[in-house]
Amino acid sequence: MDTPTDLDALYAEHLARMAATAGRALAAGGCESLVIAAGSPRYRFLDDQTDPFVANPDFKAWVPVLTAPGSFLVHVPGARPVLLFHQPEDYWHKPPVLPDGAWTRHVEVRTIRHPAEARAHLPPRAAFLGEPFAGLDEWGFAAVNPAPLVALLHYARAVKTPYELACMRRAALAGARAHRTAAAAFDAGASAFEIHLAYLEACEHEEAELPYRNIIALNEAAAVLHYHDLEREPPRERRSLLIDAGAQCRGYAADITRTHPFATSPFSDLVAGVDALQLELCDLVVPGAAYPDIHLAAHRLIGELLAELGIVRCSADAAVESGLTSVFFPHGIGHLLGLQVHDIGGHQASERGDPAPPPAAHPFLRLTRRVEADCVVTIEPGIYFIDLLLGRARADGRGRDIDWDSVADLRPYGGVRIEDNVRAVAGEPENLTRDAFAALDAGSDYRRSA
Repeated sequence: MDTPTDLDALYAEHLARMAATAGRALAAGGCESLVIAAGSPRYRFLDDQTDPFVANPDFKAWVPVLTAPGSFLVHVPGARPVLLFHQPEDYWHKPPVLPDGAWTRHVEVRTIRHPAEARAHLPPRAAFLGEPFAGLDEWGFAAVNPAPLVALLHYARAVKTPYELACMRRAALAGARAHRTAAAAFDAGASAFEIHLAYLEACEHEEAELPYRNIIALNEAAAVLHYHDLEREPPRERRSLLIDAGAQCRGYAADITRTHPFATSPFSDLVAGVDALQLELCDLVVPGAAYPDIHLAAHRLIGELLAELGIVRCSADAAVESGLTSVFFPHGIGHLLGLQVHDIGGHQASERGDPAPPPAAHPFLRLTRRVEADCVVTIEPGIYFIDLLLGRARADGRGRDIDWDSVADLRPYGGVRIEDNVRAVAGEPENLTRDAFAALDAGSDYRRSA
């Protein structure tokens, strides 16, 4: 498993790749240099408190600085990147600590006490990249978020450097460890809230450090795709746990979902079936694959499983053709993953920004481009028993092919989703998630506090 020193050794090559990509983007945008804002906290309406700060992903692509709002990254081709690190003089809050990791050898770090001081460090004909702020027009940028530059950077971000992959492997390991702890808490009778707390402790994250809000759904709640209620009391009867929860390392995310039946039942067969077909789909993540084809393959395999288990009374082809599989699997098969959970650029056909919209029959598909080597995507098939969609199927005639007795038996379990993070590699794809669970089994682990 990678250590911090290993990550820092990979950082220089990552920075060189970032600079090369930025050079092409600047040429496309007609600018000579690049200034990227980390961003600022957002104040709540009618309040003097801010929501937890989340750094601009374009900023943290250059430097692993996540908690210094008001900072900037300055790139001039041929020169060492400059980090304008915002460290205010403040006695109300602890100012961000000046970074001193080995990676800083490759970046010039300058301290600023107020974001406005960055104006004195701006290079000529600079493009600004980030969320606009009050007074930005007076800074004299040559362009603000120019579309050709942004499109190229965001398209290129899908292909990960060795440094980024190392960060994502560590995030996967933290997430896998926490998932194991959460499953044990479920088996012991914990509530959703208690499972959530156990997860946080195991992955050594604060809530604000998670890449997304944990989904911890017990029993019927698993039929809600993004279920965020954390009940303080456990249900009277434990039937199932669906947990969709991640972790991060230096700003790079893991996104993992597992479903756990409490006891052997027909639902256990459904979980095993989804797990098996999910692995088949992971094998399709190879360079050159059209991601929508993986999504369509998911519908075919889900149709086969629904027919095999007697949940539908028609062939897989008929279930796909009629849209019946979408009743049970209403979301996309996955998305790009990296600095964001739903990483940017999924609907671009090229680095020019040509659009690649999702198919009309599958509007929720977040990724429509071809997979390239070293892209990391999620593969997350699911089968759910959602009253709203089942009611629509009953009303429009598709319900005649549903075995309603089977649905009645499975509905109290809510649903199943299995999600892994997969790197496209020629030959056998790298499954970051399964590898992380295997590493835990083999006794290999990394803890941030170690």
